[in-house]
Amino acid sequence: MEKFIIRGGNELSGEVEISSAKNAVLPLISACILSSDKCILENAPFLQDVFVLNDVLRSINSSIEIKDNNMVIDTSRINNTEPDGELVRKMRASFLTMGPMMARYGKFKISLPGGCNIGTRPIDLHLKGFSALGADIRIGHGYVEARAKKLIGNKIYLDFPSVGATENIMMAAVLAEGETVLENAAGEPEIQDLARFLNKMGAYIIGAGTDTIKIVGVKELKGIKHRPIPDRIEAGTFMTAAAITRSKIKVNGIIDSHLKPVIAKLTEMGCIIEKDQNSLVIDGRNSLKAVDIKTLPYPGFPTDMQAQIMALMCTVKGTSIFTETIFENRFMHVSELKRMGANIKIDGRCAVIEGVENLMGCRVNATDLRAGAAMILAALAAEGVSEIRDIFHIDRGYYHIERKLMKLGANIERIKKMED
Repeated sequence: MEKFIIRGGNELSGEVEISSAKNAVLPLISACILSSDKCILENAPFLQDVFVLNDVLRSINSSIEIKDNNMVIDTSRINNTEPDGELVRKMRASFLTMGPMMARYGKFKISLPGGCNIGTRPIDLHLKGFSALGADIRIGHGYVEARAKKLIGNKIYLDFPSVGATENIMMAAVLAEGETVLENAAGEPEIQDLARFLNKMGAYIIGAGTDTIKIVGVKELKGIKHRPIPDRIEAGTFMTAAAITRSKIKVNGIIDSHLKPVIAKLTEMGCIIEKDQNSLVIDGRNSLKAVDIKTLPYPGFPTDMQAQIMALMCTVKGTSIFTETIFENRFMHVSELKRMGANIKIDGRCAVIEGVENLMGCRVNATDLRAGAAMILAALAAEGVSEIRDIFHIDRGYYHIERKLMKLGANIERIKKMED
């Protein structure tokens, strides 16, 4: 097991490059199943989740090569419709292979997926969509099995604008016969990027980014080269790093329209943010004030930034209220922040934060991916030394985050072997 040792109190400065978005790349990898041609993903992020999904595809006889920063994916030799169950249980995004496999092969069997323990995140919306397209769904003994002689387009209404369900149903529908209309669809930038990818392959999708997506099935898709969108959550995390350390940094390689809710809240707090082409300059050296946060589906404030902004609010004078509407168990970082001296009270899906003068360095755990990022941010601002354990969660979504922080002036070290 590895851990981070962070000595807080350093002001950050300089520039940081943002990687391609994990939440965009994972569905793109799955979408490569839809074509027998090779697909190339440029500037792929080398994250643990990406490696796991690659292994899932390899377990059904796909070939994946890493050349420079490109990922070459060849699914022409798939000969198995049941991926390795142990790999699937490591990561929830493995379930995104089901839609493409149903579309291309008409059957698939997959273990119920795993991932961060931040809420129930049921897969029933995915299965409802597949069923509406004509698939026969069976669940038992920890597996989901789906079969369909032919998928037929249909009108599908999602009870909740689930990102994963929207992506999975889109991928299943692109090779279905006829037209599919997906209503109450999620509109995240990652879904728009998936639609661009599929359309470049030869699909017919309109409306991605709105709550109604229309997909007209085609007979086949071709291989393409594609560069995924930048990671808006990584960008937001570094923007928050500037604020929590009361520093000024430049974040490069972003799409500012994807960051509107984060920019709005940091500006409301008192940060000065300037746009410079595909970059943002964040100055958090002013006196900051407390703000309230309510997570919502896109374009609302992202649940994936809730923990990081909460860490920041722990250092800001005043009272702030956080309301988590997406996942019911996404306050696991609160107990760790309280170990560092934060003043937080939880009431159901609300957390009330009273800013404190100083956080204190101590030993904490990364309880999930974004909670781990919050622990890093809190440690950067804390007095003394912090030790963050279970950082494998952080590696799922941030590629060597410590290297980028070190370039900005943070005192952070990855310890390969953990001693008690």
